[in-house]
Amino acid sequence: MDIRALNEFTGIIRKAVDDYGMINVGDRVAVGVSGGKDSMLLLLALKHLQSYYPKHFELEAITIELGFEGMDFTPVREMCRELDIPYTCLKTDIKEIVFDVRKEDNPCSLCAKMRRGALNDAIRARGISKLALGHHFDDAVETFLMSLLFEGRLSCFRPVTFMDRSGVTQIRPLIYAGEQKIINLADSLDIPIVENPCPQDKASKRYEIKQLIKTLSATYPDMKSKVFGAMQRLPLPGWGIES
Repeated sequence: MDIRALNEFTGIIRKAVDDYGMINVGDRVAVGVSGGKDSMLLLLALKHLQSYYPKHFELEAITIELGFEGMDFTPVREMCRELDIPYTCLKTDIKEIVFDVRKEDNPCSLCAKMRRGALNDAIRARGISKLALGHHFDDAVETFLMSLLFEGRLSCFRPVTFMDRSGVTQIRPLIYAGEQKIINLADSLDIPIVENPCPQDKASKRYEIKQLIKTLSATYPDMKSKVFGAMQRLPLPGWGIES
């Protein structure tokens, strides 16, 4: 394993954790693991951070199985075993509800909402109050632009979100990590992943925005950084950093 690269990446995670006060002493943190590069690398980096972070915290992993055929989470289970991280995989009928029963025109929104709800319920039942999600730098920029272009408002998920109904605090430690950096590091570390069979994977509004950003970035290479910086400076709830 490339420890130097992992140390550098974990440093990016730590800065986000420190800037937004994501982890406190004694926290029990559950990582929502889908099996993709983002959540798998987040799990590895938080395990690495746990080994030296001054604020001691406990760590475990939870997967919400959506119900797609052919998804095998054995790689997640094996990685958690190697890292000595408690792992839970919960089966749901989310796929059936979203695609077969509701037949949603915009399935991604309902699926994400149901998945987060299932995660919140699962960790609350275990007495855990912190849920770490794998949203990264590019996700934040894309979400902000989707809100602006499709809804005409300035909005984005927060780095730290307290959910009143469930009493769960969602944290996003990858918020400073770019998607390409995550892909490159996951590949170099040979992190196992579970392929996503969702038929909407490349047919969503998010994918359209991702392609738009790619086109604009060819002419304006620092576009994403400029948008992200604006998000931190705007009166955008939860995004400001005290100097």
